[in-house]
Amino acid sequence: MFTVQIITPDTKERLIETTILNIVTPQGQMGILANHMPIVTMIEISMMTTIEKGERKEYAIGGGLLFFKDNQATILADAVEAEKEIDVQRAIAAKERAEARLKLNQSDIDVKRAEIALKKALNRIDVSK
Repeated sequence: MFTVQIITPDTKERLIETTILNIVTPQGQMGILANHMPIVTMIEISMMTTIEKGERKEYAIGGGLLFFKDNQATILADAVEAEKEIDVQRAIAAKERAEARLKLNQSDIDVKRAEIALKKALNRIDVSK
């Protein structure tokens, strides 16, 4: 077992005791077990999974940074939501807004920002299923 500390700008710090932490980095999927070598890596907008008290838990993570050392993982992220915390209707509305912005194809639209919003919304919808 090891501890995962999750810090986001909008929510209270979350502490998780887990036997494995699965994340998606720019280099691909990564599984972290107790006594893993120290690592610092970016986390992609993706599903993060853990095993807590023998049960698999899924989280939507809005990208971030992972630091692991001495059986302590610290995640700094824009947002992290457990499967049961996701407001699906809000995620669907965000998806539709982002898609509408991208379809407009206007020069005053920040395309990269709309693409990121769409990716986050789709991730939240996928994790909620």
